[in-house]
Amino acid sequence: MLDALSYDFMQQALAASLLASIACGVIGTLVVVNRLVFLAGGVSHAAYGGVGLAFHYGWPVLPSAIGFSVASSMLMAGVALKRPEKADTAIGVLWAAGMAFGIILIDLTPGYKADLMSFLFGSILAVPLTDLYLMAALDAVLLAVVALCHQTLLVASFDREFAEARGLPVRTAHYLVVGMTAVGVVMLIRVVGLVLVMALLTIPPFIAARSARSLPSMMAAATAWSSVFCVGGLALAYRWDVTSGAAIIAVASAGFMAVSGVGMLRRAMGKQSISR
Repeated sequence: MLDALSYDFMQQALAASLLASIACGVIGTLVVVNRLVFLAGGVSHAAYGGVGLAFHYGWPVLPSAIGFSVASSMLMAGVALKRPEKADTAIGVLWAAGMAFGIILIDLTPGYKADLMSFLFGSILAVPLTDLYLMAALDAVLLAVVALCHQTLLVASFDREFAEARGLPVRTAHYLVVGMTAVGVVMLIRVVGLVLVMALLTIPPFIAARSARSLPSMMAAATAWSSVFCVGGLALAYRWDVTSGAAIIAVASAGFMAVSGVGMLRRAMGKQSISR
């Protein structure tokens, strides 16, 4: 792996994985704590509409996908707040409609057809330098927003009724979390693809939650775990010449099973010691 770092594309892939890990740790924690996993899945698939727009009109892919995802996520968030019983239906419709819209636009694009696999399963080895700068800027914005709105996000995530009673802007916080989720999801699509993005959004925060005692510590631990999984998956992909996105998720899944297994073993041993 170390010899591979002499290549520019591997250096950029490593940088992309670390930048995406920051978004994964911050956004993934908020997604898990607020139970927005299904909504995040809808956003990730709806983002394909933005990809289709980018290829059809010749726009940059990352900004186009972010714009389309944020717009879709705001619709989902609005339905979830106003008509909670219709939220799953709205998410499912936007999930499918976004993908269909993107595929149709790509099919209607004259000339060279885009490689859909790179967006379905990620293409971290092909991340351009301009996207790295944009990812770094987005990470800075996400961290700044979380730092400035930490108290509101914390209370609204764990006790919405208490937050409303205190007069905190709960609805604004909900839209903010969903909007940040859209941004984070698009960043992760560049790394593992829209099919596998949910695993990277949920596994690191799940592991981090087992030892974290506060929201910031959970975000930091989730970022660290995500970095380990991304770098490990990247090394595995280079060593065995397999798809990088799938390799990253394979490493993350192995980590998830190992941590879960250790937890089950500890609980079993604890029960035995109590019975004695």
